[in-house]
Amino acid sequence: MQPILKKTASVLLFCIVSTGQLLAQQLMGFGAEAARKEIDLETTFDKQLQANNLRDWMKLMTAYPHQLGSPYGLKNALFIKEKLVSWGFETKIDTVHVLFPTPKVRIVEMTEPTKFKASLTEKPFKEDATSAQTKDVLPPYHAYSANGDVTAELVFVNYGIPEDYEELKKLGIDVKGKIVIAKYGNSWRGIKPKVAYENGAIGCIIYSDPKEDGYFQGDVYPKGPYKNETGAQRGSVVDLPQAPGDPLTNGFVANAENKRLSVEEAPAMMKIPVLPISYSDALPLLKALGGQVAPAAWRGALPITYHIGPGPAKVHLKLEFNFDIVPCYNVIATLKGSEFPDQWVVRGNHHDAWVFGAADPVSGAVAELEEARALGELAKTGWKPKRTIVYCWWDGEEPGLLGSTEWVEKYKTILSEKTVVYVNTDGNGRGYLGAGGSHTLEKFINQVGRDVIDPEKGTSVIERLRSRTIVSGNPAARQEARSRPDLRIGALGSGSDYTPFIQHLGIASLNLGYGGEDSGGDYHSIFDSYDDYIRFKDGDFAYGVTLAKTVGRSVLRFANAEVLPFDFSNFSNTVQMYATDVKKQLETARSAAEEHNKLLAEGRFEAVADPKEPKMNITPMPVAPYLNFAPLDNALTKLQESADTYAKAIGKSENIPAEKLAQLNQILYKTERYLINPEGLPRRPWYKHQIYAPGFYTGYGVKTLPMIREAIEQKNWTEAEAGILRVTEVLKNFSAEVDKAVNVIQ
Repeated sequence: MQPILKKTASVLLFCIVSTGQLLAQQLMGFGAEAARKEIDLETTFDKQLQANNLRDWMKLMTAYPHQLGSPYGLKNALFIKEKLVSWGFETKIDTVHVLFPTPKVRIVEMTEPTKFKASLTEKPFKEDATSAQTKDVLPPYHAYSANGDVTAELVFVNYGIPEDYEELKKLGIDVKGKIVIAKYGNSWRGIKPKVAYENGAIGCIIYSDPKEDGYFQGDVYPKGPYKNETGAQRGSVVDLPQAPGDPLTNGFVANAENKRLSVEEAPAMMKIPVLPISYSDALPLLKALGGQVAPAAWRGALPITYHIGPGPAKVHLKLEFNFDIVPCYNVIATLKGSEFPDQWVVRGNHHDAWVFGAADPVSGAVAELEEARALGELAKTGWKPKRTIVYCWWDGEEPGLLGSTEWVEKYKTILSEKTVVYVNTDGNGRGYLGAGGSHTLEKFINQVGRDVIDPEKGTSVIERLRSRTIVSGNPAARQEARSRPDLRIGALGSGSDYTPFIQHLGIASLNLGYGGEDSGGDYHSIFDSYDDYIRFKDGDFAYGVTLAKTVGRSVLRFANAEVLPFDFSNFSNTVQMYATDVKKQLETARSAAEEHNKLLAEGRFEAVADPKEPKMNITPMPVAPYLNFAPLDNALTKLQESADTYAKAIGKSENIPAEKLAQLNQILYKTERYLINPEGLPRRPWYKHQIYAPGFYTGYGVKTLPMIREAIEQKNWTEAEAGILRVTEVLKNFSAEVDKAVNVIQ
């Protein structure tokens, strides 16, 4: 047996060496020799990572509530700072003061046809050690809700998004002067009261239906991971699609020099009272509704027939808040670059939570801490990054990206000049790599994913993700996953701390994390705890370590690259896809309107209507005109030419002189800046990126080519034409920068 073992070992060693040589040849931004050194460095980095550190730090950081402005929030910030100082980072706590409302009065009660008062509490369990805590625990509520004391008939509005109100209009149901009750899901929570207010409602209640988030999905907590009957989702309802950050200082720094708006003046504050409740509290309210039976697609999993109302259920909703200005503690740690100290690789994760926050955000925060510790160990050996690495732990993310946004607004000039890339994480769990970001970074993160091994399957995390797409994706995605070298990454809307970097300053960004095998109903509840995480998320912290490997490689490669690893071919392909999609959207809207109007004119709707059911209010639809996409098509053709030329030039380049290399890298990392327009998007100038933005009526969810796409959705054809010209202009400017990069190389 021994000779066979020897032969096997030799073959294995040959494979490892060959693979290492192959990776060295294919490492974006590195020559062969530099790539070999980088791979050795990353191997040493990996060996430093210890899962027990993540476990111990999570247990410590989640022992007590640590929301923005809380005593334990400060304690966690000081703990993070102390660790970073001990690992050799230059560290400070950068404090700003921001508005953070907390509840004084919360009342939801049914006054007709029967009496019922909602408990508005989450039941503790002996299996969850922290769930019985009451000190400093914020109860279920929505930050930035309006004060209010209203009584009105109740109307069930499904998810409470614009399409649902269109359906209500067809049914002849008006919510003006009513209180609406909506299900969580299908949009960010802040959209629901926003749309309710626009339709005349005077109050909004949001609950988690067990069909989406409860026993319909599986066993409930503590037996299983899904939301139990008293669980409720806290969260912010600030008008995030308008602007993140302190709503009293949108667009400028929250400090003593700038006069804050009043709560009443702030445009991003919600205009009506809104509150989250559990499905046990929602059941009596929904059961008491009469009126029409809800459409099949609206019905949840509660043991009732879902009716819409209005009434006979009448509800009293009373909310009062403390509108306090509180300190927001951002922890900022710097490892200075040896060659390019004025080029910054910025990496962040928030540390604040709604209550205990094990999954969201501590699972990501402790992975970031372990990354930093491993870098500190490398630094002790004499290693220094070529570029400055800035590690950040943000405060106030949960109420509205407060810490990161205020920091970006405070230092926007220097950040715009020096930041090469921003890499973000948030919550993390067991499962598949999730990656979103600037598509100039798509090829780069595919390469990083190729070099990180999945702890459950032993294959690369990118290949495991490819397999999932091939097995579970739609037909087009399956075919593409088999044939396209790089998997597509998602576009970034909002919902985490990358937002101010990419959306406001045009800094190329990535958002990374693992999940898909860690589902549950703990989100923003008291049950997002250490005990829940250990049992149902990533109990051995294998994926926490994997996240540290993934982001650590991303940071190290950007910090050490000879040529910054941006690629423009995938970006060109992606924007072309977006353009094709908005054209198809316009054609679909036109065809649908023409067919609808034809059926209406022919009396077809009337002919099939049930005379025993309420009459549907069906009106003509506006027909979309033909828009001129020729300027955009020409810009896309030029973008592809520039991207192809750059790919060929950089592929052939060797030994670029130092002065040209410095010039090239300056151009490369600032290309994303040319995708922003200083005027911003219509009706929300804070959002300046013209390729990606959170949707005006989706919140977190991204809208690509947002000015064009949303104008088509809103049937604003003049604005759509203007959007085509706006996107054309930024793409022309972007292509010109890529051409400059080619000229430097040649």
